[in-house]
Amino acid sequence: MDETRTPPEGRPSPSEREAEEGARAAHLGFVAHEIRNPLSTALWTSELMVRLAPAERSGARGEKLAGLCLRAVARVRLLIEDHLLCERLDAGGYPVRPERLALAELLGAVVSRMPADHPPVEQAVPAGAAVLADRLLLERALDGLLGTAAWDATGLRVEVTQAGDSVQITVAGGPPGSLEDPRKGAPSDQRGRALSLPMARRVAAVLGGSLTVDGRGYVLAIPAA
Repeated sequence: MDETRTPPEGRPSPSEREAEEGARAAHLGFVAHEIRNPLSTALWTSELMVRLAPAERSGARGEKLAGLCLRAVARVRLLIEDHLLCERLDAGGYPVRPERLALAELLGAVVSRMPADHPPVEQAVPAGAAVLADRLLLERALDGLLGTAAWDATGLRVEVTQAGDSVQITVAGGPPGSLEDPRKGAPSDQRGRALSLPMARRVAAVLGGSLTVDGRGYVLAIPAA
């Protein structure tokens, strides 16, 4: 007698659940590895600085170690913030508060917080362009897209267009990366942006929009206000 049963509609089959669990384990393995490396760098540079004589600590060697430590800590911070936001969004634990947001003002604020060595950003935003979204979530998504697009780019361009009830925010810069959750063995990102695209993809979905990649770059679609 065949005991095979079809799972109720909408529920994953045992094989599908096993595949999902395997994919999640592989993703968490990547996250752990990605965080562990810069954290180790921050720890050993801190230990070395503690051992330096005061004169040497304030000299060229101390400055070099401090710079290494700062970059490592900044990388860890980005990774942890993106990972935790992904987890909260997946669990439905983030209180989304939509409001009307003027894109020119919001985008300008995000760009102004970019690091000093970030490529210049050309902005093409029509007057009056606005979306209905949670401010903090949309800012996080745009920060992630700009930070990722800056890889191997001398300049970025952000163009805003509207089609019906949707506003498209296109971010063009360096070669686009994958929007999928990275898994163990995937290439590392020395800037700490390895989880920025998966985070932005989740934000887009929670806001009722989407994030795609085409020949222009990253295209973030958000409901118009």
